[in-house]
Amino acid sequence: MYPQQVHSYLRQFFNENDCPILGEDHHYLTVQLTVDIDKRIMNRPFYWQYVEATNSEGNPAQVTFITNQTASAGGLYGEAIHFGSPRMNQLFQATRELGAYVQLFEKVDNEIGQVILTPWLGVNFKVSYCCDRTKETLYSFGINLLTGIIKEDFQETICTSEFDTVPADNAFHVQYIIKPLRALERLHATIEKIIERDDHSWATEAKKRWQRDQRVLDYFYEEEEEKPECYDIEMKALEEQYDTKIKIEIINGGLFYLY
Repeated sequence: MYPQQVHSYLRQFFNENDCPILGEDHHYLTVQLTVDIDKRIMNRPFYWQYVEATNSEGNPAQVTFITNQTASAGGLYGEAIHFGSPRMNQLFQATRELGAYVQLFEKVDNEIGQVILTPWLGVNFKVSYCCDRTKETLYSFGINLLTGIIKEDFQETICTSEFDTVPADNAFHVQYIIKPLRALERLHATIEKIIERDDHSWATEAKKRWQRDQRVLDYFYEEEEEKPECYDIEMKALEEQYDTKIKIEIINGGLFYLY
């Protein structure tokens, strides 16, 4: 997940959850959190327990997130955030808890007359290659529910547009032809093809490390005619550590009607 993708994700998350963005450039954004979002991502349970116990007025945090440290100016103070960081994982978790699905309509100028909005299904996937080391990649895809055209980096495409939960008076939204569940199957198939084409030497290397550690384990117990229970436990631990898995998760998604 590139810095600009992280930046786009943060902007969308905070906009959708009513957290005003107070300042922004291509490498950072400063945001005023709401009470609810502060509770979900800022790790201040005792503070909020005190506020509620004393019936005081809470003071949700104002945070600057630096999404690209390379481009960051020297005098900028804030929290560096990147894909795989604890804070980013908290944002993903908050997205799941708050509802991973939205239906939004692109805002259009009333002066341009009657317009037609086309339905797209947009989905953000997280693909994890898991062994004793983990590699995570975020993919954003959109599929046109009229034509079936699939667009990569869909979130980047829509991040500059403004949306509302209801269509504008001068906007007519077309009913989709491809059902969202069928479209989701197509996107899953697209992700699976990407995985098939990817370099999977990581799995081979993990197997080599597993075999190496297994040889070390066998060496320590080679004089044991009957292996003790702890040997089986350690062997099982090696399997859990090095066994390779590929996980595909949906972070969030939605039905977007675009002009």
